[in-house]
Amino acid sequence: MASKNNKALSQDQQETILDILKSRFENNANRHEGLDWNSIEAKLKAAPNKLWSLNEMEQTGGEPDVVGFDKNTSEYIFFDCSAESPSGRRSMCYDAEALESRKKFKPKNSAMNLASQMGIELLNEAQYRELQQLGNFDTKTSSWLKTPDNIRKLGGAIFGDFRFDTIFIYHNGAESYYAGRGFRGVLKV
Repeated sequence: MASKNNKALSQDQQETILDILKSRFENNANRHEGLDWNSIEAKLKAAPNKLWSLNEMEQTGGEPDVVGFDKNTSEYIFFDCSAESPSGRRSMCYDAEALESRKKFKPKNSAMNLASQMGIELLNEAQYRELQQLGNFDTKTSSWLKTPDNIRKLGGAIFGDFRFDTIFIYHNGAESYYAGRGFRGVLKV
């Protein structure tokens, strides 16, 4: 991973992540029909902090890929597209409040905190459902999702997975964590 304090990639690191992203883009055309890699690459080169975040997504097992274009903001949308919840982001409770509430067996971090450090956001329920239209994701794992405030205020948090040919959105105490639950991120560039 690149230095967390620096948030800048070397020229070699930039070229490496751009090559990875280009290859993934070309190999998964169904995720971004009608989008042009050259336009995406130009945006990425103009936003080194976003490229750093995509590298962080890649380094933690997320396999980020372009899944759309927001016409209102003229931004490309990247989701973590790894088959299972990113392996480098599992075994975390939901947020800092949940982490602080654990008196014993604290996880190393929280999903919301790590996402913030990486410069990304957790997928929300609608985005998670969009992702599932592109393939079958989280068939063996689950992913924390950005939780509505009214649920979080009551101590809960939501997560999603795909089982029995169905997308399930469910809840847990925000302080819980499991080896098979991580989180998926979204980044707009």
